[in-house]
Amino acid sequence: MRADLEDITVETDNLEWSPLSEGIAFKVLRLGHESGTWSVLFQCQPGSSFAPHIHLGAGEYFLIKGRMDYRVGTVSGGSYGYEPLGVFHEQTLFPEYTELYFTNHGPIAFVDKDKNILSVLDVRFFADAGARAAA
Repeated sequence: MRADLEDITVETDNLEWSPLSEGIAFKVLRLGHESGTWSVLFQCQPGSSFAPHIHLGAGEYFLIKGRMDYRVGTVSGGSYGYEPLGVFHEQTLFPEYTELYFTNHGPIAFVDKDKNILSVLDVRFFADAGARAAA
């Protein structure tokens, strides 16, 4: 069997939450270094939010529990969403405790009011975060 065809399982209860921003933490599930795809769990405290950002790769999410308000409206636990390449989100707000599974097929760029890139979430960011946590 080819090594690159092995199944992956992750016991998420055995992973520690790592901080991303104020009120938001993550657990890395899979990093696709060859494709740039990354899958994480996000834990979002009431009132937390993602800053304005642009999807430089399409994204998919499944809201496990809680509520999320963003450009398409309000979604609640049990909802699936697809976010296309190039979409801009002015803000993504979590008015209550929320957990979501998220896969992005490339980077997400956090931007200022003029859409200048301030920081990037991508495979490298999450790999570096894992290395920092292990150190």
